[in-house]
Amino acid sequence: MSTDHMAALAVPAMRGRLSPASVLADYWTLTKPDVNLLILITAAAGFCLAPPIHLVGFPVLLLVHTLAGTLLIASGTATLNQYVERRFDAQMRRTKRRPLAAGRIEPLRALWFGIALSVSGAIYLAAAVNLLASLLAVLTLLSYLLLYTPLKRKTPLCTLAGAFPGAAPPLIGWAAASGTLSLEAWVLYGLVFLWQFPHFMAIAWIYREDYVRAGYLVLPHGERRNSLMTLQAVLPSFGLIALSFAPMLLGKAGLFYTAGALYFSICFLYYGLQLTLHKTNVAARRLLLASILYLPAVFGLMVLNRM
Repeated sequence: MSTDHMAALAVPAMRGRLSPASVLADYWTLTKPDVNLLILITAAAGFCLAPPIHLVGFPVLLLVHTLAGTLLIASGTATLNQYVERRFDAQMRRTKRRPLAAGRIEPLRALWFGIALSVSGAIYLAAAVNLLASLLAVLTLLSYLLLYTPLKRKTPLCTLAGAFPGAAPPLIGWAAASGTLSLEAWVLYGLVFLWQFPHFMAIAWIYREDYVRAGYLVLPHGERRNSLMTLQAVLPSFGLIALSFAPMLLGKAGLFYTAGALYFSICFLYYGLQLTLHKTNVAARRLLLASILYLPAVFGLMVLNRM
């Protein structure tokens, strides 16, 4: 009997025992609110750093519309991703308690929930913000679901494929505020693009056995696994150090931002090196924590410098 069939048999009985609050909590969990928080932080930073279309006052309402639309489409993407991967999530200790994997939500309901969120987010951004922001958000959704998600089971290069849509939130924010994309916007994109490699390598190392159990190839087998982990945990951090100087070279930041970004980037590199040297879950968790703190810190410095 297939995993989907067993889940389908279990869902009606489970749903009858769940309270409305539990059902709402499960749908909220489907949207991956912890991931969405970082998405909104980087989108908001891109918005605040962009030259605004309207020069009188800060466009607070436009920022709210941008974040609302981005949240809707990001939530839809997360839900649809879990719909696609529900059978594999059920095989991993880390994800087997997710609502779809555990059978607490019917797959068809989750599918329509994800579609509704995604479509409403795209329409909302187009109507309340601008067409460019909406287009970028839709391209992010499509490339994440149609490129990155299937590649996770085929090649360790999936991290590279996933980094392209994963770095889009600051572009969406920038496009929302200015209606266009400039070189400075692509610097923000580059920061998030490079940041993702050490961040995901920390996760991949902690849950490497889980990924193997579910048939994911986020890390290769044998000695190549250590080599790829070292490459992706360390080399992009050197790129982040170099990019720390870009805003100053473009005349958009001073010594305050540059010194702070350089410090955080060196710290990030340090934890990446610790993982490659020790190859332990403790070192991976420290790198993961450093990665979670890195983006808000660096983007926060940029916004403070702009103010």
